[in-house]
Amino acid sequence: MKSGAAWLACAEPREVDEFLGGLSDNALASLPWLFEFWALPHQLPPEGDWKSWVIMGGRGAGKTRAGAEWVRGQVEGATPEMPGRAHRVALVSETFDQARDVMVFGESGILACSPPDRRPVWEAGRRRLVWQNGATAQVFSAHEPEALRGPQFDAAWVDELAKWKKAEDTWDMLQFALRLGDHPQQVVTTTPRNVAVLKRILGNASTVTTHAPTDANRAYLAESFLAEVEERYAGTRLGRQELEGVLLEDVEGALWTTAMVERCRTDKAPELTRIVVAVDPSVTGGAGSDECGIIVAGVRAEGPATGWRAYVLEDATVRGGPTDWARAAISAMDRHGAERLVAEVNQGGDLVESVVRQIDPLVPFKALRAGRGKGLRAEPVAALYEQGRVHHLRGLGALEDQMCRMTVRGYDGKGSPDRLDALVWAIHELMIEPSAHARNPQIRGL
Repeated sequence: MKSGAAWLACAEPREVDEFLGGLSDNALASLPWLFEFWALPHQLPPEGDWKSWVIMGGRGAGKTRAGAEWVRGQVEGATPEMPGRAHRVALVSETFDQARDVMVFGESGILACSPPDRRPVWEAGRRRLVWQNGATAQVFSAHEPEALRGPQFDAAWVDELAKWKKAEDTWDMLQFALRLGDHPQQVVTTTPRNVAVLKRILGNASTVTTHAPTDANRAYLAESFLAEVEERYAGTRLGRQELEGVLLEDVEGALWTTAMVERCRTDKAPELTRIVVAVDPSVTGGAGSDECGIIVAGVRAEGPATGWRAYVLEDATVRGGPTDWARAAISAMDRHGAERLVAEVNQGGDLVESVVRQIDPLVPFKALRAGRGKGLRAEPVAALYEQGRVHHLRGLGALEDQMCRMTVRGYDGKGSPDRLDALVWAIHELMIEPSAHARNPQIRGL
């Protein structure tokens, strides 16, 4: 669905002139304040009988503007003096200052979004906005959840819930206070973070969500800001959260955490001693098949094997038949100058090597067989990350998501962790097996 603003941007000058020329003076003066015309799809309330609307988005995705305009839509009537659907609104942010400076006075706050004849008055002493029709919006701090115990409301706007220190208590108090009118509603504008209260809200049947990355609102953002944050964070797990607005979950008992993964980030790999391409092959192909994990990694071998450092260079994972992943793996070898292709053969057996040989009969190939479960096999690899001996280049967000869902008991996620399996094989080949052989030359296999 294209907004009116998007249509204007794409329309021919003649069409724009015809559109604007067809408006009355009153309609033309009102056009800048008609948010339904200018809004992006994720900024408009979903249809249906919902209780909570959660707007999740990256930094600068237009969440605050959507929240402020929703409040306007609740309190304003057909004329400035007529009542709207809601009469008493709670505005809740982490602190009073943030609520005032962002939700009320911010560049996308309620006052900035309100036309002159409908602009509410800020009563600083009572920490509230008052409209001409008598509607009020009172500011609350999430640091003081008990302040919500007495008042009652028919609407609420909650901003940046995921970073509140007392999120659970404040949210619960707000639910008890949201008890006026026929159908009280609330909107939550937040950059997603892995916190229990947000996941609980998202799991409610009465919750609806909209979502957008930072880039969706780029027309209203400085190009220098976009260029800098995309260069610094694009392709990282933190970037998926802060720029793409994706809720990333660290599973309880996971072998990797978001913090651990972010610590291993590097912008450039040094000259590497050895590079391999590891493959976790999918035996079948088609739209419903698992992906074939393909990971390129290398090692900087200096001193004893127990001190080597590994660098994960690329995730070349593909979905398709055996020929597709074999071609992708060999292409990855060529791009990075890899010395060997290693692949798990537990399921495909000799077929895996046979498929690879059909593409390149001379490719250096090593078959690997798993003797333990995925979680146990991944545990020593995770230990190397804890020691700071494995580093990631950017662009590995999908792989890192799987890493943060792997536990010793197994994978706590949908489908198969094909990318992670390939990573584990690569690090075993580059670091764990050489280190084991250095300690005991009699050791064979994994």
